Amino acid sequence: MKKQWIDLNSDMGEGFGAWSIGGGVDEDIMPLISSANIATGFHAGDPNIMASTVALAKRHDVGVGAHPGYRDLVGFGRRNIRASAQELVHDVIYQVGALREFAHFHDVALTHVKLHGALYMHAAADQQFAESLIAAMRRLDPELPVFCMSGTHIHRCALDAGQPVACEFFADRDYDDSGSIVFTRQVGVMDSQRVAEKVIRACVDGVVETVSGHDIEIDFATVCVHSDTPGALELLKAVRAELSNHGIAVRRG
Repeated sequence: MKKQWIDLNSDMGEGFGAWSIGGGVDEDIMPLISSANIATGFHAGDPNIMASTVALAKRHDVGVGAHPGYRDLVGFGRRNIRASAQELVHDVIYQVGALREFAHFHDVALTHVKLHGALYMHAAADQQFAESLIAAMRRLDPELPVFCMSGTHIHRCALDAGQPVACEFFADRDYDDSGSIVFTRQVGVMDSQRVAEKVIRACVDGVVETVSGHDIEIDFATVCVHSDTPGALELLKAVRAELSNHGIAVRRG
């Protein structure tokens, strides 16, 4: 069934100190999205960047989400860190708490949590960590949605525990036949119109073509375009234009 509306999210505030990272600047991308996943200091971001990014999201009425990752500034949170499930849960609590305070300071509420990079994939594949994290979320905020991929361990754990979830569709990533995204460290410049058409097909027909050429069903409530994908700004503009052409609104859930 064709979606009447969709949330559009992107990772924001992923600089550190004097360094900036991203395929487009946050100021240009923020007006095009409805949910911002704001880096919380472990893979990117620092107090000044977190504060300014929350303020920017508020200015454009964009949802403020925490984007915690592995403690890995050097590797941008894309390397697996060997740690117990409880250690990783404590790292997530620390990061979510930091962003929640900046949100409170700017008189906005935290709207969601989305893990970053390798930690996102770890929660998808590791049941012990997924169960521990969702148990912590139930204590911290049982109404706070978690962004994740459909059918993963964290998705199933959240459903079983009653934690709200919003499944994601990745506009700028390829899928394999299992429904998992194909991991790559280097994403090249993509054809913005093809990406937009991919999103529309998912929103209208509920399917995505895999790298092997097969169509698989995809369940999602939010679409992600990564801000560090080369040409991210043009991708978002094309996606917004096609969503508008098909009468699909962009808004938070």
